[in-house]
Amino acid sequence: MLRLRDIMTTEVITLDPNVSIREAMDLFTSRRISGAPVVAGGEVIGVVSATDLLQFAAALPGVPTEREAAPEWLGDITGDEDDQSTLPEAGVEDDPSALYFTELWDDAGATVSERIVSQTGAEWNSLEEHTVSEAMTRAPVCALTPDTLVTVAADYMRRARIHRVLVMKGKQLLGLVSSTDISGAVADGKLTSQTYVFDRTRPGGRRWGRRT
Repeated sequence: MLRLRDIMTTEVITLDPNVSIREAMDLFTSRRISGAPVVAGGEVIGVVSATDLLQFAAALPGVPTEREAAPEWLGDITGDEDDQSTLPEAGVEDDPSALYFTELWDDAGATVSERIVSQTGAEWNSLEEHTVSEAMTRAPVCALTPDTLVTVAADYMRRARIHRVLVMKGKQLLGLVSSTDISGAVADGKLTSQTYVFDRTRPGGRRWGRRT
């Protein structure tokens, strides 16, 4: 009988919980995988799928857009441009007030100093300021032993509505089996059992037959 140890993938790609959502998406795309276990300190602490990442990204608020400046942000420089009486006197600070810089982008997720330091930081890509730990399914995860029959694993995955299951022995991660691995085993005829029986119906002779 075919067991998970016979079809599992042993070179499992894992993710650190502190990896950004953006990095995880890039990894899934480049390696053409749809999910991975999350490992910290040599222990599986969760599982994250491409669906998890997409759902998390879809739930994020939109990137902040430029808004109209409130009067209090501009301080003394507001007023009618034709009215010379409202213009600041020579030597008086004519720059916008500090509120202009701190509140215009108050929902950007980064301070002004952070934006100045790097324009490639988290503020410019919201997926980079969130980590895999926020989107993953936490332990206990769906896992089976290497001795589990493939047919049992297939039924388990169907009932749990999952596309992959970890193969573990205690807390040790040994491999991973996906629905693609199981369908491949079926297509290759690895789940077909063959039994040889003695055919007594043929007179005067003996013949072994094969029954599938």
